[in-house]
Amino acid sequence: MGVLTGWRYCPRCASAVTHHDGRVDCEACDFVGFANTVVAVAALVVDAQRRVLLARRAHQPDAGLWDTPGGFLEEAEEPESGLRRELREETGLTIEIGDFVGMFNDRYGDGPSAPAILSLVWESRIVGGEPNPADDVSELRWFAAEALPGDGELAFRWLSPCLHAWAANRPQTH
Repeated sequence: MGVLTGWRYCPRCASAVTHHDGRVDCEACDFVGFANTVVAVAALVVDAQRRVLLARRAHQPDAGLWDTPGGFLEEAEEPESGLRRELREETGLTIEIGDFVGMFNDRYGDGPSAPAILSLVWESRIVGGEPNPADDVSELRWFAAEALPGDGELAFRWLSPCLHAWAANRPQTH
């Protein structure tokens, strides 16, 4: 159940909840809580040399590993707005959002209570600012497609297939 693992009491009235497949119910106040997937946004920020900007995670999960800049959407936030906000917060950059790369399912961490995440990924380019690690990022670095970090250096299971697909499908430079 991920996000609902360990729930014993209703967040509204503090009565005991009953677990069902993918949800919890409170008979006292009729509250129903669902184990919904959390939406995140990520950018493959690409420069003129077709290198991609990756961010070293400053915090758990996967602290010290390479990730894409991005993060969770705020409630009712449009994905593109969330992506621009996250890039400003983590890198100081203003971006232009380009082609949609794909959607990737994963978990945010390990263990039974790790929430399910759906990452929406766009290729992007810088239109303002200078790369500066901030917020959840300890380092920013450009990587050529043929010199991407190894799978063991990447945060989250979805990132390796995403980067490899991007590298295989990028236009060749001459």
